[in-house]
Amino acid sequence: MRIFTLLAALLLLTACGGGGSIDTDSTGQTSICQRTDINSQVFCALQQDYLWYSDLPASINPDSYSSPNQLLQAVAAPQDRYSFIITRQEYEDRYINATFFGYGFSSVRADNNTALQIAYVYDDGSAAQNGLRRGDKIIEIEGVSVAQWLSRLDAGTATNEDIYGPNETGVIRNFVWRKPDTSEQAADFIKKEVTTNTVLHRSVAVQGSKRIGYLVFNTFIELSETELEEAFAYFVTQGVNELVLDVRYNGGGLIRVANQLSTQIARNFVQGEVFVKYQFNDKNTAKNNSTLFALGAGRSVLNLPRVFVLTTQSSCSSSELVINSLTPFVDVVQIGSATCGKPIGQQPDIIGNYVLFAINFQTVNALDQGGYFDGLQPNCPVTDNITGDWGVVTDPLYAEAVNYIASGSCSDVAVSSATMRAEPVKPRLAAPWALNNEQ
Repeated sequence: MRIFTLLAALLLLTACGGGGSIDTDSTGQTSICQRTDINSQVFCALQQDYLWYSDLPASINPDSYSSPNQLLQAVAAPQDRYSFIITRQEYEDRYINATFFGYGFSSVRADNNTALQIAYVYDDGSAAQNGLRRGDKIIEIEGVSVAQWLSRLDAGTATNEDIYGPNETGVIRNFVWRKPDTSEQAADFIKKEVTTNTVLHRSVAVQGSKRIGYLVFNTFIELSETELEEAFAYFVTQGVNELVLDVRYNGGGLIRVANQLSTQIARNFVQGEVFVKYQFNDKNTAKNNSTLFALGAGRSVLNLPRVFVLTTQSSCSSSELVINSLTPFVDVVQIGSATCGKPIGQQPDIIGNYVLFAINFQTVNALDQGGYFDGLQPNCPVTDNITGDWGVVTDPLYAEAVNYIASGSCSDVAVSSATMRAEPVKPRLAAPWALNNEQ
């Protein structure tokens, strides 16, 4: 499987013996690490590699937990909102093959639970191929109003499968949606395996002498290396001299892709400099190291002294790393709201049929700046709102960036918002992609 190619340098846990409840030694480690069951192996890995291993229970009975995920949720440190565990197949599908099963759209509830507003669509999905776009509002599915469906869903008398159909190839549902201009469209969407594009949008707008590139980037995975190169090659041919990077829904992913993106933005200003420093727990200090800025799979560069980054509380991990790593070297203007607050990362462990993503290192930039657990705060605070497709002038985050490029400062609205900024409320994230309702 390709998972072994990507994770070849990581620890493949093996064990022998075991069975029944356990007694640990003075370290709480030896006995449980001799067991072969998955729960024991997961806890063994946590004892050695978990950043907050000192917060783990001194001992556990692995048989008390019905699954590795239940164990992880039970023993994780109070401050840990990010560790998770998935099967190898889930990892392969999401991070390597970049596929999921559905119609190819992500939505949020809108209009007092009477509509589902589209946050984004994937090019390969039936939804996009039938004309559904960001900003549209689904109002009816299979002859039943969305208001009725959501009411039944909340009451427990309907399930997502009732609404969208089972995850089987060829399942058809009829959708009716309203466009931002209030016109309505209808079409039959067909379920299938959808290849997810990580660059959701790219465009160039001209404002006087400024050629503004707009890049909407949704996740940092293997596929992104090629898609980012294609986007930057396009920007180079278009003579882009300002860049708006939109990571408002980007929950993170591979650090090497974050490095590629950062270097393609500002290579001449960062070449030979430290991109990130890794700090592991006190059992693994030999792993502490740093990585320099590098193009990786990229070739096309913009060499910009400034970049605008659009963020929300869903901007996480590698998205924040791009901001923090570039800040010592170029002007990073952050627009939107505070990010999720994840200056930490996971080096995954393959354990049996699972891949464990437990927090096991911290990250800081070249100036040793990190620790942004309350999120990276925006220079220009603006409330996100879906008003139409990507790049419409009514999009408050994108409009703020364009205004800043024209005026040289935040708008009056953003400046006044800065004085009323509150600490973000950040939910525990089960997985880096679990941020919207993807179907």
